[in-house]
Amino acid sequence: MTPHLPELPFDLSPFGPEAEWTYDNGVLTGRAGARQDRFVPPGGEALDTVSDAPRLLGPAPRGDFQLIARVKVGFAAAFDAGVLYLHVGEREWAKICLELSPDHPTVCTVVTRGHSDDVNSFVVDGDSCWLRLSRTGSAFAFHASPDGEKWTFVRVFALGEPEQAAEASVGFLVQSPTGEGCEATFDRIAFRAAGLEDLRDGS
Repeated sequence: MTPHLPELPFDLSPFGPEAEWTYDNGVLTGRAGARQDRFVPPGGEALDTVSDAPRLLGPAPRGDFQLIARVKVGFAAAFDAGVLYLHVGEREWAKICLELSPDHPTVCTVVTRGHSDDVNSFVVDGDSCWLRLSRTGSAFAFHASPDGEKWTFVRVFALGEPEQAAEASVGFLVQSPTGEGCEATFDRIAFRAAGLEDLRDGS
């Protein structure tokens, strides 16, 4: 696929396992293979024990921003997910997921600082949800929405050293930790070069 999406002010590059990313008519599609995930178990000992999943990432411009997409997942097995992904370093990265966790579609987040945490936020009705990844000042925030209008605050966090955070890469990931593979689509993709004045007011 082309490394550039017209909705984004930066080019994208593939990372992780090889995957066939496609982009057509405003819809980005990716597929994870069997048992592919991006997660470092909290009880593990080393980052090199992490499995990996296909990612498509690019360097976000400096300053505040919002990356938004409606994510739809072809759920087949527990923890299949479509993800907005944030990368600031090999040991510092984060994701907001629409995930089958394990029986119901759920908005979940992971923040990795050497090891990953894992937080379930709320159950989603159906196989799609709007997700948003934002940088406001030196912090990052995750939000989710059923319609792309009214947003629910999920999480705010710092990640990496200030210079790492300022040079973050962002993009998309698909995972299938326990299954034979998973396809996810991302549409209504938007990038806004502005932060959020209030993380909790639904805007």
